[in-house]
Amino acid sequence: MNLLHANDRPGEYPGSWYAASAEPLDPFPALEGGLRADIVVIGGGFTGLSTALHAARLGYDVVVIEAHRVGFGASGRNGGQVLVGQRKDQVWLEKTFGKDDARKLWDIGWESVELVKSLIEENGIDAEWRTGVADAAWTDEDAADAAEYAAKLRDDYGLASAQALDRDGIRALIGSDAFKGGMIERASGHLHPLRFAFGLARAAVKAGVRIFERTEALSVKTGSVRTAKGTIRADQVVLACNGYLGGLERKVAARIMPINNFIVATEPLGDRACEVLAEDIAVADTKFVVNYWRLSHDGRLLFGGGENYGYRFPQDVAAVARKPMLEIYPQLADVKIDHSWGGTLAITRSRMPDFARPRPGLWSASGYSGHGVAMATLAGKILAQAMHGDMSRFDVMAKARPPALPPLGPARGALVALAMSWFALRDRMGK
Repeated sequence: MNLLHANDRPGEYPGSWYAASAEPLDPFPALEGGLRADIVVIGGGFTGLSTALHAARLGYDVVVIEAHRVGFGASGRNGGQVLVGQRKDQVWLEKTFGKDDARKLWDIGWESVELVKSLIEENGIDAEWRTGVADAAWTDEDAADAAEYAAKLRDDYGLASAQALDRDGIRALIGSDAFKGGMIERASGHLHPLRFAFGLARAAVKAGVRIFERTEALSVKTGSVRTAKGTIRADQVVLACNGYLGGLERKVAARIMPINNFIVATEPLGDRACEVLAEDIAVADTKFVVNYWRLSHDGRLLFGGGENYGYRFPQDVAAVARKPMLEIYPQLADVKIDHSWGGTLAITRSRMPDFARPRPGLWSASGYSGHGVAMATLAGKILAQAMHGDMSRFDVMAKARPPALPPLGPARGALVALAMSWFALRDRMGK
């Protein structure tokens, strides 16, 4: 089964609050016949659109093909959190790669957020950018770790806004008695991801990029991509497919694993919104299967929680995400859910993204493991610069490439599901 077609109607956005609150793009044509380009990008999400935009600005003739619609996949469905640093914290990065490379990875992660902000500003993208992200700790151990990490980010990495929160502090900020403490920092932020994707698409087209929707890549060979109704010949091919890669390139698929995650949007909370979040920030908790939430610009709670590891979404997506929402906010039991949706992302074994060059003329960046809004956007710029001859940051990210997952095949999903279930059980037992 192909994840591109497992849960969604062809060429239609899911019934998300994002799709309901974004001015739609006019459809781009489907590819028919043959084309020639310098670069062909497969995938119309953050990675693909950013690659195309930055490569076009460097003077390349770029074509983007998208199997459904621009921003259709994880880029248009996610929690909207734009996070500094990498998916793994600096303590782990220092232990794994050494302090010099950990610093380089931090700087790249910092730049990823700055790039998102600059793209919004320079292209006039109405993405509802807001600053501030908090981590909410479920256990005393997690709270102590958060306080120590906030101090490390201030002292070693110059993140002056990193602040530890005790139990009273986190309760006052997020209106829940569930947590023992946490931290907040105000270099990260949150946005409307589908509006951001649409803005990147408009900027790419303005830079000369040709975009084709309803155009699925069926096979990739050196110098060409075959679709149902045409072939594109190009000097360079970029895989920007993330969780929807399928079998296009086994060397990349060996290191990423698609999983499904779920989000609900409540009805507007009105005066109750300030009881949920005292400030217009985003929050994520410390569970292995992370819960994450924030308020929309019209006062809804957008809450993400729950995962599965097969091809199909559950029959009742709303119930899956509503359950952890009520564990944190039992006072919202009477609140109506207006929108619910699922999406497919890609994780890696180490949770670090996978930057790869499987063979000459073929490039890939994927596996952002829930940290993709900022990093996928910067990944596009890094890929464009690498194809232009500047491999410096690509090499830093490739050095941190995650190890392979269990072999491809039916057993892989079962093994990953077993591992995830163990971590979820550990969360419930408080570690």
